[in-house]
Amino acid sequence: MENLKLLYTGKTKNVYALPNGNCLLLFKDDCTGKDGVFDPGENSVGLTIEGVGDVNLRMSIYFFEKINAAGIKTHYVSADLANTTMEVLPAKVFGKGLEVICRRKAVGSFFRRYNEYCTEGQDLPYYVETTFKNDALGDPLVTKDGLVDLGVMTSEQYDSLKEQTQAITKIVADDLAEKGMELYDIKFEFGYAPDGKVMLIDEVASGNMRVYKNGEYVDPMKLNELFFA
Repeated sequence: MENLKLLYTGKTKNVYALPNGNCLLLFKDDCTGKDGVFDPGENSVGLTIEGVGDVNLRMSIYFFEKINAAGIKTHYVSADLANTTMEVLPAKVFGKGLEVICRRKAVGSFFRRYNEYCTEGQDLPYYVETTFKNDALGDPLVTKDGLVDLGVMTSEQYDSLKEQTQAITKIVADDLAEKGMELYDIKFEFGYAPDGKVMLIDEVASGNMRVYKNGEYVDPMKLNELFFA
């Protein structure tokens, strides 16, 4: 790693430039949280859990390969478990970073916002919402019209992003269902290739999912154990 150019230091991953034009993601054991307690919803690193980088990489490899096989474009090229790294295609982020959430149940922040119009845990038809990555502003919601009018993406890119989000969510949900678990919602990040085509980037790991088993919430670290059992 010492011979590679460091492009970006993230909370849970570092990004390096590779000689072939691709990038290398180094998965770290740092986790978001507060007061030493793991919380994927927090915006700052709160603790280090040995081995979490490895398991996040393993789950990401599993799903990226499955998503690629389904004909959906991602940035995944290959991975090296021994060094906890993933080689990925270069991609530009939308704006200064965009998060995409797909919801199958009305829980969490969705229920807090819209509880006058729904019951907690109500089924949602793969509801997609987008937020700008901005810790200071609390990751504000933004609509398709907002994204297009602000020049963040084209209407066609948004439609592709939404379609991919719903298709990927179904792949993850069906896989978890086979293991006796239910996916309530999941968070993704998307970017775009030099040709403008939208593709899934970052990771697909337990810390980005809200999963239940027999009606009980499954903690992300417990989910890792159940997933690879």
